[in-house]
Amino acid sequence: MGAAAAEVVAPPRPTSAKRRSTTLKFLFELEKPDGVVPGTAKLPPPSPEPEADSLIDKIASCNRVFTFADDAADECEEERDAKRERLVEVLGAVRSSGSAGNKQQQPLDHRVMVALLKMVGANLFRAMPPSAYPALLPPDGVDEETPVMVLAPSWPHLQVVYDILLSVVTASDAKTLRHHVDRAFLSSLLALFRSEDPRERDRLKTVYHQLYSKLTCERAFMRRSMAAAFLRFVYEASTAERHCGAAELLEICGSIINGFAVPLKEEHRAFLARVLLPLHRTRWVHTYHRQLAYCVLQFVHKEPGLADAVVTDILRHWPVTNCQKEVLLIEELEEILEVLEPKHFQKLAVPICARIARCVSSYSSQATFLYTCMLEIQIQRSTTSPCRHTASGIGPAPY
Repeated sequence: MGAAAAEVVAPPRPTSAKRRSTTLKFLFELEKPDGVVPGTAKLPPPSPEPEADSLIDKIASCNRVFTFADDAADECEEERDAKRERLVEVLGAVRSSGSAGNKQQQPLDHRVMVALLKMVGANLFRAMPPSAYPALLPPDGVDEETPVMVLAPSWPHLQVVYDILLSVVTASDAKTLRHHVDRAFLSSLLALFRSEDPRERDRLKTVYHQLYSKLTCERAFMRRSMAAAFLRFVYEASTAERHCGAAELLEICGSIINGFAVPLKEEHRAFLARVLLPLHRTRWVHTYHRQLAYCVLQFVHKEPGLADAVVTDILRHWPVTNCQKEVLLIEELEEILEVLEPKHFQKLAVPICARIARCVSSYSSQATFLYTCMLEIQIQRSTTSPCRHTASGIGPAPY
């Protein structure tokens, strides 16, 4: 044969897909860690709407307010207990939704938040009863017949409602709170500080402070609102009206002032001069003086130059017949002067010693002792003090 036959090469066969194994091991490996087998659709999570609807109904059933009055014909003890049980269940649901240890933590539903704040307003925002304190008290505010505290009869319900509100504020982020807590709600909360029940005011203090820390956009409004409440105590309230809530509000202010940056803003200095210092003039200063002195001392710590205005204002409105108030102011002056450097004390030495000269012969042995201690402190702190030792004791030097 002449030509060699060309070798016929068969074209490559297309590779077929690898045959799937049907062994038991392969079938086990197909299963995903989440339990979903390929080729099957994952079931959606159960809808929270039925559970939210049930919670909303339970919250709405707590809107009825009980007065706990003995002559209330439409109230019975069983109904009051039933409402408290429902409130406790609502509190448990709110706490479980905001629990840090809950891996499936979900923010509170919008409808639930609306129902919760509506229920809180229905139970808390109320007109305060007439004061249980007598209209006339002795100048120093002390009377053996004056009740130490006045307790709200509806506290078994109010306590749980405050716990619910605090849990809502703690569990919610700032964005959620901005959508549900408006200025009218904040103003209504502030008005509740007039309650004569110290347990309610203590709960209010915690809630209001938490709201201040989260609602950064409303901080200026909340400071103005507290300042207006203080000014009402000083200039509008009657002398017989007890300044309930002033101590708790001043505790909040003390925490706020502690966070002020240095140098202080002009509005912060104005708050000291126009709001805090006039609080020394009221009849009820003994009920909140400890918190007031702390706030003033924070300002002096941050800017020692403010001590001149503080001491001058305190000396200008010095009490004449109220011995208890006189002792409180002496203690406050002593705390202020202890933190001052000698150079700042020089401007204050003369007016302070002049006041000591007029009060050293006070009938109050406690006041006289405090005057003497304060004077000795200043003699040790300043080598140019205008006070001198005399044969009869410590007295003012002539000037």
